[in-house]
This record gives sequence, C-alpha cells and structure tokens, in this order.
Amino acid sequence: MVYNTPYTDTELLERMALDDHHAFDILYNRYWKKVLQYAISKSGDIMEGENIVQDIFVSLWNRRGALTVTTGFENYLMISIKYRVIKFLNKQRSQRISSNLSAMDLDLIDDSTRQYLEFEELRKRLEISVGKLPEKCRIIYQLNKIDGLSYKEIADKLEITEKSVDAHLYRAKKTILNDLKSFLSAFLL
Repeated sequence: MVYNTPYTDTELLERMALDDHHAFDILYNRYWKKVLQYAISKSGDIMEGENIVQDIFVSLWNRRGALTVTTGFENYLMISIKYRVIKFLNKQRSQRISSNLSAMDLDLIDDSTRQYLEFEELRKRLEISVGKLPEKCRIIYQLNKIDGLSYKEIADKLEITEKSVDAHLYRAKKTILNDLKSFLSAFLL
C-alpha cells in the first residue's frame, strides 16, 4: 500500500470524518513511526510510548466526526503525544510519592511500636526498682514523683524534716539509677 498518496493530511482527515478507513490507515502509516519515536524519547519507556501512540490513534478514529485540526496534522499529533506523556509522568510521580509515603508510614508505625515496647520495658524495670526501695524511701519517692507533692508537703504529711525528705529522694534516685544503668545504656545506644 502506498502511503505517500496525492492526498494531503487535511483531505485525509475530511475523508476519515466520512468513515473512510483507508484514509485513516494512510494517516496512521504516514506518522506512526515518527510519533512513536517521539513518545518513547519523551516518556523514556518503550511500552508506554506504544500505548500512548495507540491511544492517540484510537482517540482520533473515535472522534473522527467532531475532530477539527487547526494546525498541521503532524503538529497536532506531537502536541497530543506531549500531553499524554506529561499525564503519564505525573501518574508515575504520584505513584512514587504514594509508595514512598506508604513506606514512611510503615517505618513510623514500626518505630512507634518499638518505642512503645521499649517504654513499657523501662516502666516495668522502674516499678521493680521502686519496689525494692526501703518502705519509707519508696513512700517518699511515690509521694513526690507520682502524687506530685513538694518536699514541704511530704515533710508535713510524714512529720519529718524537708532535709530528711531530700535525703530519702536522693537515695531513691541513686538506687533507681544504678538499677536502670545497664538498661539505659543499651537503650540510648
């Protein structure tokens, strides 16, 4: 079949509008290689380039009755390719961003789970360490750290001096710190 017919692109488009399959075949065979090369060069993907070209020619045939080409037909095809490639690249970019965000979400979930487990382990070890304190020392520690009482309030409640409260809290903190030292050093590394 000869594709360099005496018909111009405009004449072939007019004939195609009247359902002339032969006119469409001539236009397709005249331009498909050139637009395919352009689509591949712009998209960077052979299969996507082929899909774009196929979609454009199918769209041309489907819109043949309403199609108006004001510029040259080749120019029209190249612009159509350009917009389809932009759409394809935006879709790829969105998918990449979405997959990166999903991976980040999973990392955050994994990290928060790990942090929660580490916190629970620390809390359990702290409870055990506080439980080992002498009774009066433990009570003063709990009144200060859990109930939030000041040294003066604890001293008034237990009828001891503030200096005694300070000494018990110092001893409690030192004991707890020694108990948790190995865990904390592993935790902070």
